[in-house]
Amino acid sequence: MTTTEGPSGISSNEIQTNAPKINHPEDAKTGSVFRGLNSLLRSATGHDAQCFTSFDAFVHRCMYRRVDGAALGVARALFGLAMLIDIPEERAGGDLDLRWGEPRDCRFPLIHSMEPPPSLPKMGIIYGLMWAGALGIMLGYRFRTSAAIFTGTYWYIFLLDKSAWNNHSYLYGLLGTIFLFTDANRCWSIDALQTASEEQTVPFWNYFILKFQFFVLYFVAGLKKLCREWLSGYAMTNLSYHWVFFPFRALLGPKLTDLLIVHWFGCIFDTTVVFFLIYGPTRRVATLFASAFHLMNSRLFHIGMFPWVCLSQLPLYYSFSWPRSILFANNAQISLKNEHTQEESWERVGHPENKRKHNHHRRKWTMVTMLAYCSLQLFLPYSHFLTKGYNNWTNGLYGYSWDMMVHAWDTIMIGIRVVDRQNPERVHYVEPFAFTDNDRWTKHADMAVQFARCIERNIQQEAPKIWTTATGPSSIGVPAHPNVSIYFDIWCSMNGRFQQRIFNPNVDILQAPWSPFEPVEWVLPLLHQFSALRDTLIRRKTDEVLGWSNHSDVLFIADFPGLTLRNYVGEDLYNVSLTVLQGTVRYEASLDEDVPKSSEILHTGQSASLPAGTFHAIETIGGKPSCYMYTYVNRTKELEASRNGADAISNPPAMLPLGDELLHRWENFVRFLQHVGNSLLYELYGVPMPRRLKELFADG
Repeated sequence: MTTTEGPSGISSNEIQTNAPKINHPEDAKTGSVFRGLNSLLRSATGHDAQCFTSFDAFVHRCMYRRVDGAALGVARALFGLAMLIDIPEERAGGDLDLRWGEPRDCRFPLIHSMEPPPSLPKMGIIYGLMWAGALGIMLGYRFRTSAAIFTGTYWYIFLLDKSAWNNHSYLYGLLGTIFLFTDANRCWSIDALQTASEEQTVPFWNYFILKFQFFVLYFVAGLKKLCREWLSGYAMTNLSYHWVFFPFRALLGPKLTDLLIVHWFGCIFDTTVVFFLIYGPTRRVATLFASAFHLMNSRLFHIGMFPWVCLSQLPLYYSFSWPRSILFANNAQISLKNEHTQEESWERVGHPENKRKHNHHRRKWTMVTMLAYCSLQLFLPYSHFLTKGYNNWTNGLYGYSWDMMVHAWDTIMIGIRVVDRQNPERVHYVEPFAFTDNDRWTKHADMAVQFARCIERNIQQEAPKIWTTATGPSSIGVPAHPNVSIYFDIWCSMNGRFQQRIFNPNVDILQAPWSPFEPVEWVLPLLHQFSALRDTLIRRKTDEVLGWSNHSDVLFIADFPGLTLRNYVGEDLYNVSLTVLQGTVRYEASLDEDVPKSSEILHTGQSASLPAGTFHAIETIGGKPSCYMYTYVNRTKELEASRNGADAISNPPAMLPLGDELLHRWENFVRFLQHVGNSLLYELYGVPMPRRLKELFADG
């Protein structure tokens, strides 16, 4: 008898054979409705409704039915290829010496006691093992071992540094873990060629768990966008000026493109795309939209292989045998047996009953584990009520929450003040990027604590060099191991709000309490009372000031009562003014050390002119927070624009710099191989490993 195979791999003959028998008129009506629903579900998604009548049916009839492993094999190979490219790039394999070679650099492991290997060559070998594991995944060679090596080394490096976390880096670890437990090497692999096995089928759950993981990726990301911050267009401002949005910008204008296309469509796409991919009649249209979406993201953002990994997994929603239909147009089918038939044959050939029961028992526990994993993935993005210590202005650490690009940050000042506790006159200011190459720590209290302890460790090691017996309050002699306090004064804006402090600048971070399960008291709250001003005052004032000239600018500040902002007006600025928008402040100018400081009180709507090249202090007085703005013109930008204007017109940036990107990836790959080779030479023969040095920053 001829059978046909749907997208899920189940044949119409199997469904007809296992249809419920109808013996009574009442059952006939119920059976007719069931058959109608079953037919609708099968035609729409390729699944059989009988899979959900009981847990046994779910396990044996649905999740463990045998389906073609061809599509899974292609997905495995493409994922492995993407990781081969990702490791020298976003995993920093090409810059292994810069990222892991400096012992003074500060690390931000999830488990605070974790430490990287004691030497750079050992880290190079770990990276080499990770790359070899990815190669084994792609080729399907000793697949289980290769996947275990890749997954273990990947999670180790991932957990070593929270500051490098992204949603897609978390996704890669999850996908590697999922592939580890699948039979993705049954087809299109060296393992399959070596065993010469005719069995190229896999349990359906191998496909289900992968598709579920991408469902979580899209759908939860869409749910996270169902908030005012995203739907009001605050997160991704001015993205419409990128060339990929030119058709929309020409039709709608930049502001509507940002709101409707970037924000609203992005939310709708994430929440619905998987449902359209599952539903047969809309699958091809959804694939077209998803492909366009990820290709646009590959041009808009520096997110490495993430768009390509998502693209490579889209064919999972089609027939399990789609690669065969392309390669072997006249022979796209392979012989498949459903689980019901296999169980009958098992009993006929006389397998012991206890072995059959053990097999059923093992399958049920496998499904329980899989369902527990699925539940965990749905729970983690909303688990922040447990891990309160990681909550700041946003909930949780960036990565596992799938809140992709919902929050846009703008940090204008990072002040790190080190004070000798025995003599407060001894003060030292640390360059913010002296011991780390990113500012992710400035938004998370747990990383701020780790960074402060790292600074303390480095100061103790470098104390004779830093605290010398010279003049000035920042360089007075102290003991070799000073007992210090560290204060952070960090100003940042989230989603277009006023710039404000995120940590209490009067709290010694080394003494500050922190627990993963308790709220952090020294994190200052987001000033929500000023959020509504983004729609009115901030946008109106910004348009007004930017209209003065091409080089005028405005900076919006908010502060808490009793706190003081000490600021310096650069000499390249002119027409600098301070205007109070709400609240009351005390403005204190310091023109010269020999001239007494002048002080005045400014209320709402009042302004003051600020001379260039001088310090000043602004203290918020009264019982309410204040907000104010600086307006100024940048003389340096004027000169640069006049010098570079002609060059910018004659040499516009390339729209598709594919050649430069390929060259950059090749250079990263070559450096990566050199690092791994040098690591092996050091470990085997003691050959010194050369490494580059980071640019040294002068301490302030």
